[in-house]
Amino acid sequence: MTQATSTSRNTKTGDLLSPDFMRQLDRLDILSRKMLRGTMQGERRSKKRGQSVEFADYRNYVDGDDLRFVDWNLYMRLDKLFIRLFMEEEDLSVSIVLDTSGSMDYGDPGKLDYAKKLCAALGYISLTHQNRTSIHSIADGMVDQVTGMRGRQPVPRLLEFLHRQQAVPANAKRPGDMTSALKTLAAANQRPGVVILVSDFWDKGDLGEAFNYLSGDKRDSYLIHLLSPQEVDPVKGKVIGDLRLTDLEDGNIAEVSVSPALIKKYKATLQAYCNHIKDQAHRKGLAYMISETDVPFETLVLKYLRQRGLIG
Repeated sequence: MTQATSTSRNTKTGDLLSPDFMRQLDRLDILSRKMLRGTMQGERRSKKRGQSVEFADYRNYVDGDDLRFVDWNLYMRLDKLFIRLFMEEEDLSVSIVLDTSGSMDYGDPGKLDYAKKLCAALGYISLTHQNRTSIHSIADGMVDQVTGMRGRQPVPRLLEFLHRQQAVPANAKRPGDMTSALKTLAAANQRPGVVILVSDFWDKGDLGEAFNYLSGDKRDSYLIHLLSPQEVDPVKGKVIGDLRLTDLEDGNIAEVSVSPALIKKYKATLQAYCNHIKDQAHRKGLAYMISETDVPFETLVLKYLRQRGLIG
């Protein structure tokens, strides 16, 4: 990803989650689309499929869902696809992964600040339901992590972790490397569970290879793709005319004349790239969702993530 300027901000711990918003999150839970056995009994009731489980609810089918969980009787009656959800009390492992590579330090609202809030909300939900929760930051590899959290007591530790995360400065010797980072994560985290990756996915490597480390029967993985409004429409970022652009991942510099025709071509390329990520995710059985950072944060969490079945 190339751009004219970068944005650096310092997120205060108290800015991540307000008391009012935390109260709204208290009634939510992390959901799994797969049968993932925990090792301890938790206070939560996870929606999953398996023997001796209690039917809980239906939700609309979305691309990437396992067709084995479709209720085909309903499909014959209503001509619409629904996924059956089941409940069972169990412990669930939840891993939240925050991309802190250089390109995340861009946009208004900034992608990294937005991603921190999202990770804080998901971590808070997971902890308050007694799930075994870990949080990781990645760039060219694993940058930082806190593991083995459970219950409300570690919530300040979660927020402090997110508060100290900063985007890794552009460096030709250390560009973002999602494959290496996710490979390290998979090797260190063998426990079955939910994995949530929040990233802009500006990575010059093979994302299909990277997603291999999030797939498999033991993992139920979600990709949350964030883009800033200025990336979707460069004119909003005043990326027009003769400019000297710096790649925030590896520091490469290019001098270009940005014309309306070039912007049109850029938008088509961006759409194709997003479709490529979505296609690669679905090939690996990963859930994929995309959002711009000008979508109100509360709306993303309370509405869109619930519609996609990540929380409920």
